[in-house]
Amino acid sequence: MINPFRIIISLLFDFKQHHPLLSFITVRFLSMLFILFILGFAVFGLMSLAPGDIVDKYAQKQLLAMSEAPSGNEELMSEKQIASIKKELGLDLPFYRQYLRWLHQVFIEHDLGKSMISRAPILFLIKSRLINSMILNLISLFFLTGISFAMGIFFSSKVGTRTDLAATFIALFLHAFPGLLLLILLQLFAALTGLFPVTAYPGFPYSEAPARFVFSYMHHIILPLIGAFLGGIGGTMRMIRATMLDQLGQPYITALRSRGIAEWRIYLTHAFRNTLNPYITSSANLLASLFSGSLILEIIFSYPGIGRLMYDAVRQEDINLVLANIMFISLLVLTGMLIADILLALVDPRIRYSKK
Repeated sequence: MINPFRIIISLLFDFKQHHPLLSFITVRFLSMLFILFILGFAVFGLMSLAPGDIVDKYAQKQLLAMSEAPSGNEELMSEKQIASIKKELGLDLPFYRQYLRWLHQVFIEHDLGKSMISRAPILFLIKSRLINSMILNLISLFFLTGISFAMGIFFSSKVGTRTDLAATFIALFLHAFPGLLLLILLQLFAALTGLFPVTAYPGFPYSEAPARFVFSYMHHIILPLIGAFLGGIGGTMRMIRATMLDQLGQPYITALRSRGIAEWRIYLTHAFRNTLNPYITSSANLLASLFSGSLILEIIFSYPGIGRLMYDAVRQEDINLVLANIMFISLLVLTGMLIADILLALVDPRIRYSKK
C-alpha cells in the first residue's frame, strides 16, 4: 500500500537537495508567517491589558473639559452611546476575537482598517509617512555605509599610528555618546545660530512649489543627517576596521604579498570582500532600522515619518494603527534577515544551505 505521507516527505527531500536556496527561502517565508501570527496575537493581548480603551478615554476627556469650562451647551456621552461605539469598533469583544476579526479584514477583504482616532484609512496613513522615512533614512544609510567602509579600510592600513589611535578614540566616543543628547545638542545649535531650521521638514507641501520644496527639504534634513551619521559611524567603522585587520593577518594575505601583488589590490579585492560577511550579518535588521530606528530623531525634529506615527498610535492606544505598524516593522525585520542570508550565500561561496 502506498503511503502518501512518505511520498510527500520524499518529494520535499528531493526538492531540498536539488534546490537548496529556494527550499531555504520557502521554509523561512512560512516561518515568517507563523511568527507574524503569534506576534499579532501577543500585541492584541498586551493592548487589552491596558486600563480602559479609546472610547473610555474620549469620554473622560469630554467630562474633564466640561468640568473645567462648563458651558451648558454640550452633552456628555451616555453609557448607551459608549456601548454602541464600542460595539461598532469591536472593542466589546475578547482580544482574540478582535484579532481574528482583524485577520479576516486584512486577508479576506484586503483592508487594513481605519484609525480609531482620525478614522482615516491606515494604508493611507502608512503610505504618507513611509515615503518620508524612506527618503531620510536611505540618504543617511548611503553616506554612513560609504564613509564607514572608506574610513575602516583606511585606518586599518594605519594601525598602531597616532592617526589610528586618534580615530579609534573618536569612534569610541561617538559610539558611547547618548544619541538623544546628541540630537538635542544639534537642535540647540540650530536654535542659537539660526543656520539651520529646528524642524526637519518644510512648512509647505511639495505640490505647492516642487523645486523650492526640494531645496528647502535638503536644508531642513542637514542636521538630522549629521545626527544619524555621528550616531552610527563609530560602531560601524570600528567593526569594519577590526574585520579588515583580522583578514590582513590571515595566511592567504601573506601568500598574496609573497607573490608581489600590489597592496591596494590586496586591500580592495581580497580582504575587503571578506569584510562583507559580518557587515551583512549585522545588517539583518537593516530594513526595520530604516523606519523604526529614527523614532527619537523624528520626534525631536518634528519629522513626519513612520516612527513618529507609531509613537502617536501607541500613546493614543489606537490598536488598529499600532498593530499595522508593528506587523509592518516586524515583516521588515524578518525580510531583512532572509535577505542577509541570501546575500551571504551569494558573497561567500563557502556558505551552502544543503549538505553535498
